[in-house]
Amino acid sequence: MMRSMYSAVAGLRIHQTKMDVIGNNISNVNTIGFKSARVTFKEVFSQTISGATGSTAPQKGGTNPYQIGLGSTLQSIDVQMGSGTPQRTDGAYDLFIDGEGFFVVSDSSGTYFTRAGAFRLDVDGYLTDPNGLFVNGW
Repeated sequence: MMRSMYSAVAGLRIHQTKMDVIGNNISNVNTIGFKSARVTFKEVFSQTISGATGSTAPQKGGTNPYQIGLGSTLQSIDVQMGSGTPQRTDGAYDLFIDGEGFFVVSDSSGTYFTRAGAFRLDVDGYLTDPNGLFVNGW
């Protein structure tokens, strides 16, 4: 009885994680440069009741192991880094990343990465993002 309760609780916990990721995807759908995420799960085997056996007769195969599990668990939360849909902005300095990658921006406090390509020139002629961070390049 307790194993079935653990299995149910494990399923509910990872389902909650999946709902959190979906909620984050929905709430950020219109955020510039946002990349959605997806959740993957894996099985959890906790106890092997009997192991696998080999063949006992010339024309027979062996048997598979008997396992009792405790449900499933979170395997990973993957960020989907594919390209989004480009949109016309008429900004002379706006850029779009086709594929994986980031723009590198920085200021005196540090270096940051972004996929938002809404850039402009500041009063000194430097390429910056809307927050005033300088776009770095090589």
